[in-house]
Amino acid sequence: MKAGHVQDFIVPLFGSADVPPYILAVMTNLVSFGLLLVVFAGIKLALVPKVKQFVSNFSRAKIAFLAPQLSKLSGRVALLICGILFVVIHKHMFIAPLWAMAQLKVAAQVILIVAFGFLISSLINIAHAIYQQQKFAKDVPIKGIVQLVKLMIFIVTSVLVVSTMVDKSPTYILSGFGAIAAVTLLVFKDTILGLVASIQIAANRLVATGDWIQVDTFGADGEVIDLGLNTVRVRNWDNTVTTIPTYALISDSFKNWRAMQESPGRRIKRAIAVDMNSVKLLDAQQLADYHNKFTALDTLSLPSQCSNLTVFRQYAEWLLKQRPEINTQCTCMVRELSPTEHGLPIEFYCFSREKSWVSYEHIQADILDQMLILMSEFELRPYQVISSSIK
Repeated sequence: MKAGHVQDFIVPLFGSADVPPYILAVMTNLVSFGLLLVVFAGIKLALVPKVKQFVSNFSRAKIAFLAPQLSKLSGRVALLICGILFVVIHKHMFIAPLWAMAQLKVAAQVILIVAFGFLISSLINIAHAIYQQQKFAKDVPIKGIVQLVKLMIFIVTSVLVVSTMVDKSPTYILSGFGAIAAVTLLVFKDTILGLVASIQIAANRLVATGDWIQVDTFGADGEVIDLGLNTVRVRNWDNTVTTIPTYALISDSFKNWRAMQESPGRRIKRAIAVDMNSVKLLDAQQLADYHNKFTALDTLSLPSQCSNLTVFRQYAEWLLKQRPEINTQCTCMVRELSPTEHGLPIEFYCFSREKSWVSYEHIQADILDQMLILMSEFELRPYQVISSSIK
């Protein structure tokens, strides 16, 4: 055994007392370990404010959301520094047999490598958290790329740890990967596919967190809550969560409602089937009566001979354009569709300014209610199949 500098400070504390060597070695090791803990705690406590101040220079937003990441970062920096100190001066701090010192040195090197890998991972997490606070982060998600970089760091760290433990060059470890390349590709198949899909999604801005997407293949219809390297999580409107492979968004088709939410209006497209037996040609007196009853008809260009359905269509279209919740800058019309055995469909086609689900449904329901009531004013009957329960 070889005494270190720490032991030279401990021996005088016992004066002339005869202390057994093993007790002295244990006390020396405990004191050395305690000193490392003090250094670790001191660096961590002193580093957190400095790191917060440094990060605040790059992030305009408040850094409260970075508190967990900054705490991890300071701890990993402290662990890295303590690992370096141990590797450099362990012979001057601890007392142990040569074989034990050699094993402690290997363990310290492993901890040093792992701490450095975790440190890089923490820096990436902080950079990603700051990026998430930017306005354009929703349009260009990079979580999949971040996960890929962290995976690569994990692989490199693992290779270095193994090479350190077996005392071989990393190239020796990597040379063995050729034999298991096929297995590696099989294991990481989804990751590789997810990487390609993530790059395409980010480059083309196909999907972003918060988008409303509909993927019929997987029964997903709701808001994207997480966009990762391997999976995309969608919260459906019934509050269930559907998990979709990221590459499925590239290989299969899906519907993204983002364009609708960014557009000036959400489309309303509903039809009422009119009983064709109620359609009739109006004479001059009947047309004059409609003009007297609905003064707005005077502003419309009605032909001299027209049916009650024609008058209804034009008046209904005028009413739609008067509603404040309808965006008249978009297409707004009332049209006839092809006749069917269930009557003549009259379609109301317009765009609502309100795009939220509840408001949108209420608006189109109000429109249909109004039109159903208005039809009777023009002596039109909606077609309805007679129920067998009617006697």
